[in-house]
Amino acid sequence: MSFTTIPLTGSKPEQYDQLLSQVRGLLHGERDRVANAANLSSLVYHALPALNWVGFYFYDGTELVVGPFQGLPACVRIPLDKGVCGAAASTRQTQRVADVHAFPGHIACDSASRSELVVPLVDGDTLVGVFDLDSPEPGRFDAEDQAGLEAIAAAFVQSLR
Repeated sequence: MSFTTIPLTGSKPEQYDQLLSQVRGLLHGERDRVANAANLSSLVYHALPALNWVGFYFYDGTELVVGPFQGLPACVRIPLDKGVCGAAASTRQTQRVADVHAFPGHIACDSASRSELVVPLVDGDTLVGVFDLDSPEPGRFDAEDQAGLEAIAAAFVQSLR
């Protein structure tokens, strides 16, 4: 089976609706989290502008462990009390950070990253991990990005059921 991405057009919310439709098609019928995370990180990395890292960290019961991603090599393990990913996992709330250098305890896996958006992946009461996006541009992510990426993260979690 081949998958062709469709260029995104229109307003940012319309683009996220189009991307979510592509995500659902990509994940349809597959429940393996590694396969879905690999394809999803690639799709988002190539579909959205100004990103230098897109990927997943999975919760192993103690800490976050790097999963499939696109970008430069990443930190392998992140404690729940460290960095933007740890904050998203421990609070179970999306973290949208305009300037990662101003975030207390930021973990600089890629020194080029300037802003970050991390969506917690939660299935019922169970923490699955986080969906992490980095950008070399300060302030890259806004509320529309957050809403669109939260919907994509929810589709990923749904695909695991």
